[in-house]
Amino acid sequence: MTSTNYRGRIAPTPTGRLHLGHAQTFKTVYERCQRENGTLIYRDEDLDPQRCKQEFSEMALEDLRWLGIDWQEGPDVGGENGPYQQSKRMQHYLLAWEMLRNAGVIYPDTHSRKDLREVAAAHESWESVSAPHEEDEAREPLFPKQWRPPYGTGLDALEPGEVNWRFRVNDSETVAFFDMALGLTRFVADKDFGDFLIWRRDGVPSYELAVVVDDIAMSITEVVRGEDLLKSTARQLLIYRALEATPPAFYHCPLVRDAQGKRLAKRHDALSIRSLREAGKKPEEVQMLNQI
Repeated sequence: MTSTNYRGRIAPTPTGRLHLGHAQTFKTVYERCQRENGTLIYRDEDLDPQRCKQEFSEMALEDLRWLGIDWQEGPDVGGENGPYQQSKRMQHYLLAWEMLRNAGVIYPDTHSRKDLREVAAAHESWESVSAPHEEDEAREPLFPKQWRPPYGTGLDALEPGEVNWRFRVNDSETVAFFDMALGLTRFVADKDFGDFLIWRRDGVPSYELAVVVDDIAMSITEVVRGEDLLKSTARQLLIYRALEATPPAFYHCPLVRDAQGKRLAKRHDALSIRSLREAGKKPEEVQMLNQI
């Protein structure tokens, strides 16, 4: 078989043990990449120093290898697009922040999460969706339009500083994309989501910014992930446009749920890949449990 230009990626966040939902998504990435005889990249999204742990990074590598998934680029095998740990890629994110600042699409924001929650409680506008990688930043209510500063605010900033930075959406703009699994998907800015975080006041870039920057740098042609991230895709498409970059294709997998119908989270340790391994399950048995 000849190789193609297909480039997929596996991108776990080391904040806990991987569960069956991760197994389903990453197996889907692997199979789609194999089908195209493409290149699979492993990226460790260890961006948040408060929540990410090295032990979980190592465990994820071991558990996915045990499942029969392998990759051609990654922190354990190297490659020309490294480093493959987000914690070592800060200069890439700062450069993107500068580009967005110069384009005038982001602005500094001094409001705290507590401020937003109080507004949400008053207007009952709290989003019920789950956040990417369980980050609080993506579970915010719609950002109040009256809190937006005038256009041009922040253009003279030399660095992000100790404030949040937000992406200014175009009110009522429809963001549409064709999902390879779900078909045509649409979201409306300022109704489905508001001005969203690009950079956090604690010096960490947002999930939305970091994954876009890395997927561009690593020439990813298709992003495969859970359907709980559909709204994040809409946000990220706005970042791609602002950076004048071509977005990849997207394929959103159905979520794996527990017996009560709730989507799996890392707190479901009994259904983690490592716990199933320790219980004596074989890789093929885990795949059957997961119906992947």
